[in-house]
Amino acid sequence: MKPYIFLIAASVAFIACQNQDVKKKDLSVLVNDSTKFTNIQWIDSLKDIGAIEAGKKTEIKFRFKNTGTKPLFIISAEPGCGCTIADYPKEAITPNSEGVITASYNVNSGTTGDFRKNIHVTTNTNGTTSHYVYFYGSIKNAGDTTPGRKIDTAMLNALKSKELKRNLLLKPTKN
Repeated sequence: MKPYIFLIAASVAFIACQNQDVKKKDLSVLVNDSTKFTNIQWIDSLKDIGAIEAGKKTEIKFRFKNTGTKPLFIISAEPGCGCTIADYPKEAITPNSEGVITASYNVNSGTTGDFRKNIHVTTNTNGTTSHYVYFYGSIKNAGDTTPGRKIDTAMLNALKSKELKRNLLLKPTKN
C-alpha cells in the first residue's frame, strides 16, 4: 500500500511543477512582445541596510510603480548569490499601482566586512526588460558595539551611477 502513496505524491508534485513551468513560459512571452510593454519607476532600487549582525537574516524591500498604461509583470527576480532569496509579485501590477520585491539576506555566523548584493529583475517594460536592484552594508559579529564601516562617498556615487552600477555590483564578493 505504501508504494502507491509515494507514487501518488510524486505524480501530484510533478503536475504542480509542470503548471509552474507553463506559467513561467507564458510570462516570458511578454518579454518578446513589445505591444504588451509598460513602464516601471523604481522608488527604491539602492538600499543601504547599514551594519547587520552575522548569523541573522535581514529583509530588504524594493518598491516600484507601474507608470505605464498596460499591466506590469515581474517575470523573475534572481539574486546574484545564494545568500539572498527574492520574492516578487506573481500577479499583474495594474497601471499607477505599486509593488514590492522582497529580498531576504542570510549572513553566516563568523562572516564580517562590507558587502554589496544585487537582484536581477526581468519585466515587460519599454527600453529594457532587465533591471537591477542593489543593497549594501557591513556585517559585524554578535556583541560588537562598533558601528560597521560605511561605504565611502566615492563608492556611493559610483553605485548611483548607472554606467558603473552594474560593473561594480556584479563582481563576486566573498559573502
